[in-house]
This record gives sequence, structure tokens and C-alpha cells, in this order.
Amino acid sequence: MTGRSEELRAAAARLAAGISPDVVPEVVVTGSVSRGVADDVSDVEMLLVTNDLLDLETCFGLAAAAGLERLGSWGPQGPETSRVSGYFEEIPFELIWWSREFADAAINAESSAADAIAHGVSLRTCGLLDVWHERLATYPEELAAERIEDAALTWGGFAAAGLLTIARPGERLSLVERMLDDAVRVLRMVYAINRVWQPTTKRVALRAEPLAVKPERLAERIEDALTEPDPVRALVVMTQLQLDTVLLAPSGPNVDRARLWLAEALEILGAPPEARGDHDVEAD
Repeated sequence: MTGRSEELRAAAARLAAGISPDVVPEVVVTGSVSRGVADDVSDVEMLLVTNDLLDLETCFGLAAAAGLERLGSWGPQGPETSRVSGYFEEIPFELIWWSREFADAAINAESSAADAIAHGVSLRTCGLLDVWHERLATYPEELAAERIEDAALTWGGFAAAGLLTIARPGERLSLVERMLDDAVRVLRMVYAINRVWQPTTKRVALRAEPLAVKPERLAERIEDALTEPDPVRALVVMTQLQLDTVLLAPSGPNVDRARLWLAEALEILGAPPEARGDHDVEAD
């Protein structure tokens, strides 16, 4: 654990201590602080689980009474979720407030919060975090298959030559939009292949490092594609990464189609034959 993680976790505990456990029986720190990788620019993310459903104004009042200053909010609010931001001891904090009933129903294998909660660290508990950790201990095989197929959905279904339309001069926005979506889909597929809850896109290299099954130089190739100034070269780098990824995935309708389509796209983009994995693209 980094020294900064320890400092931020201690500050989070001091903030939590200023909020009555009768109102908030469960406090979980998440994000880089819970993972132990926080640095000098990290903020503190916390989930506060309340006994009753609280409105945003009440959450603001509780946070202010605990010492949070310069209060603000972000994202959609209520009725189930209130989001409060601010500074405590000059440290930026983001607090998500859920009622106990809503939190217990929302934290499951389908939840976008699964990764955050799976790595969450309790600052105060009534036993809920242990229940959630047990619930998230297994990544269902059927969910992995569903997410892999969903990730491959857009890699085919139109003429591969269509990629050339976003390589034209003046189409940088469309190019980046497409490659960003492709990069996120690559990560979604890789995490699902490894049966690992999908985190945010921050610290990709660190999060990909322990994965047993992944394309070579996963994080570096995403970075290369998104920063490559030549649009065709950028598409080649990203498309090669996509193909390498689907070749690691189990067979399925979208995956099988993607293997063929991505190889064709590489040919159209002028990639050398050895980059297309021609010998591997036949459906299982």
C-alpha cells in the first residue's frame, strides 16, 4: 500500500467518525484508496449506506456537520442516490449515499459498482460489506459469455471498408470516438474472459498486469492507438489489438463474426498478412 493510500484512508475514517452510526451504519472506501495505489492527485471515494432513504439536502447537512467543506454535487441525483463532493482537510472527497435497502438490492453481479465493492474497505460496518463480498466472490460463467458477446457486437455488421471513412482528413473526432469505444470493448472482453469485475479505465496497465489471459502489451497498445497521429496507422494498431483479443475469446456468434471482419479490416487498412492472424480467424 502506498503511503498516500494510508493517509487518505485515515482521513476518510476521521470524516466517517463525524457521521452518526445510527444514521449511517455502513461506510466503505473504494477506488484507488481501497486498492492501496493512491498518489498525490488521488481523491477519496466513499459509499455511505444509510438506514433510511435520505434526500440530497439531508446528505449535504450530514457531510457539512462532519467537516466536509466547499460542498457540491455531480451526476444524477435521487431518489435512490445522492452524490456529494467537497473537501475535508483539503483533500477532495466524493460521497455516494445509498439507503440500506437500495444498496443491498443493487450490489450484485450485474451492478456497475461490482468492482468497486469487491475491492472496498470497510471504515464502519453492520455486516453488509462481508455479505456483498461473498455475493461477488464468484463471477458467473453465463455473465462472462454475455459480456464477451456484447463487447464484440460492433466489430462487424457493416462493410469493413467503412473504417476508411473515419481515416479521411478532418474526421479526427469520428476516429477517436470509434477507437475509444473499441478500446473500452477490448477491456470489457478481457476482463470477462478472466472473470474479473470490470473496473474504470484508470490505471489500465496496473489492473491488466495480473490477468492470466490478455493480448500482449494491452495497455501500451491502447495508448499507442489513441496517440498515433496518422489515422490509418492508429486504426491498424487498434484493429490488431481487437483481433488479438477476440482470438483469445470463446466462440460465439459475435466473436466468430468479429474474427473474420477484423482480419478483413486489417487487409483493407494495408496491414501485413502476419498481423491479420489469418491462420486463426476461422470460427471454432
